[in-house]
Amino acid sequence: MEIVLATNNAHKLQEMRAILGGHFDKLYSLADLGVNVDVEETGETLEENSYIKAKAICDLTGKIALADDTGLMVDALNGAPGVYSARYAGEEHDDAKNRALLLKNLLGAKDRSAHFSTVITICYPNGNVLTAEGRVDGYNAPEEHGEHGFGYDSLFFCPELGKTFAEASAEEKNQVSHRGRALRNTVAKLESAK
Repeated sequence: MEIVLATNNAHKLQEMRAILGGHFDKLYSLADLGVNVDVEETGETLEENSYIKAKAICDLTGKIALADDTGLMVDALNGAPGVYSARYAGEEHDDAKNRALLLKNLLGAKDRSAHFSTVITICYPNGNVLTAEGRVDGYNAPEEHGEHGFGYDSLFFCPELGKTFAEASAEEKNQVSHRGRALRNTVAKLESAK
């Protein structure tokens, strides 16, 4: 099966390829197909945004498309930044500004528990749709730790790893992360549908 990974985010592409590489005949990036489009995330949920992106790229390319949407849900902030995680500090999708605003909003918070959720959607040209989810629980550290990863990785402490995602290797992170779990759940659903 050939599939288009419906993202322009180089970090997401790297994670997706690492986890999905052995399960598909060909994984295309948007750049591989000469597609230069940023699909606007107008949904109010991760599910809606994931579907919007997968459907748009499927319609544009005529190929099976896989998209994800991910959010960091912080308990002390009533689930924020949530669906707005990538643009928490503004529309420019600036990871450093997003982390700074999160630290500011959590200043003095006793409860720093949070979870990451990812929803994967695969849209087929024939109209079929498959979805899968992944989640990892943890908490937000009071300061950044680690050099790897992207987004909120330097703040998100994962008890399963005993460190932040930014302190973990890509392999360690992919084993327990929300996106890794969602992608493996996607593969399991595809395998069971055969």
